[in-house]
Amino acid sequence: MTTKSEIESLIFLLDDPDPEVQSSVHSRFRELGEDAVPLLDQHKSETVGESDKEFINNIIYNITIGSLMEEFSDLMEEGIYNSRQLEKAVMKLSKFATPTLREGDYSRKLDKLAQQISSDIAYTPSLREKMHIMLQYVFRELRFRGDAANYHIPENSLMDRVIDRRKGIPIMLGLVVIFLARRLNLPFYGVNMPIHFLILYETPNEGVLIDPFDGGTIVSYDQCYYFLKKNGVEPRPDHLKKADEIQILARCIRNLIHSYSKAGQERKVKDLRQLLQLVELKG
Repeated sequence: MTTKSEIESLIFLLDDPDPEVQSSVHSRFRELGEDAVPLLDQHKSETVGESDKEFINNIIYNITIGSLMEEFSDLMEEGIYNSRQLEKAVMKLSKFATPTLREGDYSRKLDKLAQQISSDIAYTPSLREKMHIMLQYVFRELRFRGDAANYHIPENSLMDRVIDRRKGIPIMLGLVVIFLARRLNLPFYGVNMPIHFLILYETPNEGVLIDPFDGGTIVSYDQCYYFLKKNGVEPRPDHLKKADEIQILARCIRNLIHSYSKAGQERKVKDLRQLLQLVELKG
């Protein structure tokens, strides 16, 4: 059992230049394990400086990473076969940045967002019009948008931050649409096009490609082929087909690895690479 004052003392002692003191502090944190997390989280919430908060967050991360990897392993055993399971996995990825995140809070936020247009969707008979209602809602009313200025920062690849900031990279913006669509029984799916993730709206009569990074703009197959050619990729038909959930999850992890690598957070890069191997074995 530990106390708030002991946690504060341990954090203070981590600044001690004596390696033996630091070693004993780390040993005590290992001994306390996850019992220390609630008090560390409380201390973080009472801390003013962002660098101090990040320092405490890293302590929590080191304590909880083992459990997080076990949780992911359990998800992989259950399988990632639909957007509900994909949502659980993507939400859990956010714990690499915020180990104490309550994933259910963000699923409930998506529930509320979907409820706001559920009647509009239900009372519109045209499938094409349902698509336009969804895109208008997400990209105009809620103002989800691409973050071109800070494209590679980790916040753009973490679902909780994307929901809060209303900004992200293509795949995360696309997943917001897909996760809302599941709640509204709309046929939106992911397309793992190289370089740039797209959404597919698939009805019995047509398949519409949508760019989530460009405000939900509808794009043609010819535009996509030209884009790939321009970027040195030889287009193939499977580049524009519906992706399965495990492929999408792997791409989310690769994006996060890239972001943390650019940020110099090598411990998280190493852990995420281990996670990616686990996911790719199921792919």
